[in-house]
Amino acid sequence: MKASDLFVRALEAEGVEHVFAIPGEENLDLLESLRGSKIKLVITRHEQAAGFMAATYGRLTGKAGVCMSTLGPGATNLVTAAAYSQLGAMPMVMITGQKPIKTSKQGQFQIIDVVDMMRPLTKFTKQVVSGDSIPTRIREAFRLAQEERPGATHLELPEDIAREHSTMPVTEPSMTRRPIAEDKAICKAIEAIQGARKPLLLAGAGANRKLTSKMLRQFVEKLGIPVITTQMGKGVVDETGPHFLGNTALSDGDFVHRAIDQADLIINVGHDVVEKPPFFMRPGGAEVVHINFNSAQVDPVYFPQIEVIGDIANSLWQLKERLEPQEHWGFSDFHRIRDALQKHIADGIKDDSFPIRPQRLVDEIRKIMPEDGILTLDNGMYKIWFARNYPATQPNTVLLDNALATMGAGLPSGMGAKMVHPDRRVMAIVGDGGFMMNSQELETAVRMKLDLVVLILRDDGYGMIKWKQSDMDFQDFGLDFQNPDFVAYAKSYGANGHRVDSTAGLAPLVEECFQAGGVHVIDCPVNYADNNRILNSEIRELSSKL
Repeated sequence: MKASDLFVRALEAEGVEHVFAIPGEENLDLLESLRGSKIKLVITRHEQAAGFMAATYGRLTGKAGVCMSTLGPGATNLVTAAAYSQLGAMPMVMITGQKPIKTSKQGQFQIIDVVDMMRPLTKFTKQVVSGDSIPTRIREAFRLAQEERPGATHLELPEDIAREHSTMPVTEPSMTRRPIAEDKAICKAIEAIQGARKPLLLAGAGANRKLTSKMLRQFVEKLGIPVITTQMGKGVVDETGPHFLGNTALSDGDFVHRAIDQADLIINVGHDVVEKPPFFMRPGGAEVVHINFNSAQVDPVYFPQIEVIGDIANSLWQLKERLEPQEHWGFSDFHRIRDALQKHIADGIKDDSFPIRPQRLVDEIRKIMPEDGILTLDNGMYKIWFARNYPATQPNTVLLDNALATMGAGLPSGMGAKMVHPDRRVMAIVGDGGFMMNSQELETAVRMKLDLVVLILRDDGYGMIKWKQSDMDFQDFGLDFQNPDFVAYAKSYGANGHRVDSTAGLAPLVEECFQAGGVHVIDCPVNYADNNRILNSEIRELSSKL
């Protein structure tokens, strides 16, 4: 069959449901092959958004999302999405076109070495040089994208190769099982946990995948060991439960860091070095048990004494089956820290002042969203407030990026999440800065007839950097801007535009938008004036007394 048809057959064999794309003339054979396929083509307005949507699909399903672009500028526009996928451990396969490689009549027009460009950003990048190699190249791209640690892979399909013919069959995916931890390592971990007086469990990004959440919850419920999560570990345990202490939304000095200081053993599940270190090891400090798919990357602040390497869920199951709560474990100090944190989080949730304060904002959104509702956050000041104050009860219901931490991903991520879970409420929470980086995708959302609420938190500036600027005693300079009329802007795309004019009016408006269906954009002014007082001096002062 034609090579481009074989390429699409191979995608179908991998279970691909969508291709997010902006095709060019170099992709036309592949585009024609997709026309006769059951795979849905989703045309976006920027390649970066196509990549963000594909990565989010991968994050939520565990199957690689697929995006496609042309050569040259189309491929370079995928670079940020490639890094987003790779650092965030979201399985994604990128397909880019290329001019003919066997005979070329256009010199170097639009030609750059895309394969080499993608090398430091992906787990695997190859140019397809023969139609016969397509089945194995696609199988390898998907295998590597999806296996631990997940990430981005890339295939370049030149247009003359796409037109070749091949008699090669599709390479079907094979059944694989991840290796399990050695019994000696399990026994060593059991010995350390049983002997500890104040064990503490820390769940990171790697714990928020596969079946790990289910087994982690069973482990915690049986043993009663308190839990802290990183930002990308949010929801891996029920954050309204009695064993959850808090989230490491801040780098240091928060209430949860006092619990870390008091622990004599830290069970570190799914640690990922892309996140800021949630704790620093020191000689003579707490012993650390590293439970992960892969061995630890040792550095000056992380050198675990015990490593349990293998499938995380299986390791937790083995530990759970062979451990019992110990009478000498003492968690009263941890519970006191948890109560102090919850009291601090509750402070300000009844503040009616306008523009809305972050504490009130997070509380209102939590009341509106059901337990399985999904928030997709762009990168901005509000990400810290939601990571710290918003209790997630299910895995992957707060999709924030604490890896690349790029702006511009919130809206496309929300669109991808809604496509994966059309029956669940999805809200994209974005700053005015991040929203404008991919706001053109409103047209895509409207065209796809998605039910999506986009909440723009407007402070007319780059609020996160302004916070850092103030915290580091720099003068307020250079970070303010003007915004369009977001209501009119939304309507120009065929979406619904709304403006919040009072704090009390936010929740009813959001509920009304969800009930109505369709794409709704809400302009909500936010007041970050207390960032420094609360997130810096106040938290450090209060937590230091615990």
